[in-house]
Amino acid sequence: MSERAFAPRETRDTRARIQEIALELFTEQGYEATSLREIAEALGVTKAALYYHFKTKEDIVAGMVIDRIATLDVIIGELRSHAPVTPEVRRAAIVRYAEGAYEGRAITRFMERNPTAMKHHPVMLRMREKVVELSELLIDHDQPLTLRLKHGLALFAIHAVGFMLPDPKIDENEKYEASLKVALELIEATGS
Repeated sequence: MSERAFAPRETRDTRARIQEIALELFTEQGYEATSLREIAEALGVTKAALYYHFKTKEDIVAGMVIDRIATLDVIIGELRSHAPVTPEVRRAAIVRYAEGAYEGRAITRFMERNPTAMKHHPVMLRMREKVVELSELLIDHDQPLTLRLKHGLALFAIHAVGFMLPDPKIDENEKYEASLKVALELIEATGS
């Protein structure tokens, strides 16, 4: 369990608010162009108050990525506990993954708009490793290559909605529903 789980609710809420505002600024202005001072000003707090929760911009982003990794670990654990993975378990994993991606869409937008920010940070590398591990668990390597590709693309479908359907007029919930529908069609594909 993370140390944050033991933090008072007010502290967790403050950290979440800092992360929310910081990601908005990073996404709008760019990661490199946004300073901790600007984040503190947007929050209406002093820089010292911000430092109490996060020492660097990297810490802000890393905290959110660590939360996403924890979600991936739960999904991976479920898949491993149901070996061999049945179609029902595969489907449940995709639904949970999509829910986590939807909840963490601010971090996904940040990464899309700031692809080089923290690219080589250990937490980002760990996140990539977890996604690859999850993808491997979703694929039945005894299946034909085309079927393995469809199952592997299910995760991609969930993330692709952001850059495939960038129209701001499309509601976020509609995008989520569409990506989940496509992901489920891919993960439930049978035959060659």
